[in-house]
Amino acid sequence: MRIHVVDHPLVSHKLTNLRDETTDSPTFRRLVDQLVTLLAYEATRDVRVGPVDIVTPVGPTSGVRLTDPQPLVVPILRAGLGMLDGMMRLLPTAEVGFLGMMRNEETLQASTYAERLPDDLSGRQCYVLDPMLATGGSLAHTCQLLLERGATGTIIVVCVLAAPEGIALLKANGLDLAIYTAAVDEHLNEHAFIVPGLGDAGDRQFGSPASSS
Repeated sequence: MRIHVVDHPLVSHKLTNLRDETTDSPTFRRLVDQLVTLLAYEATRDVRVGPVDIVTPVGPTSGVRLTDPQPLVVPILRAGLGMLDGMMRLLPTAEVGFLGMMRNEETLQASTYAERLPDDLSGRQCYVLDPMLATGGSLAHTCQLLLERGATGTIIVVCVLAAPEGIALLKANGLDLAIYTAAVDEHLNEHAFIVPGLGDAGDRQFGSPASSS
């Protein structure tokens, strides 16, 4: 498993503003979108391409294009949804799958509440979007599901922040992953929130869900 902390001043600048508790939801969503595009630029370095011959207005030349099957981009709902546009800006022809994961706040175990993925992922490169790699449970479950359906090669994970505990769990599971993140933070607190982190990414993007009566 490889961890890539993207070291770029624009990444650091946008992450700082994301962390700031005074940043409002519209600004937070915009910053996530911009930051993910910067992370995705690094994460797609190994996207599969093949040679093609073309003709420019001046003459013939050769180049490369994305090869089939096209990549699959999988945002983990709900917070990962805010990362989708930033990723698709670089991979507009990619297919999109969705996986809804919910964490039990007492056991911290992840469970699936929604899933829309191709049944057969043979030969597909997969990119998983999850803003916060905290305990690692949701991400491990997602990547295992992709592998069971035939995803090939290294699964690429794009996340805004990562915690050492989540990284350790993924390493212990022996998953073939490459993780691209803006920072690896200090630790998880007793509620499994990343410290110093940026709070609940879903709530800060979309607002806190209304409590049931």
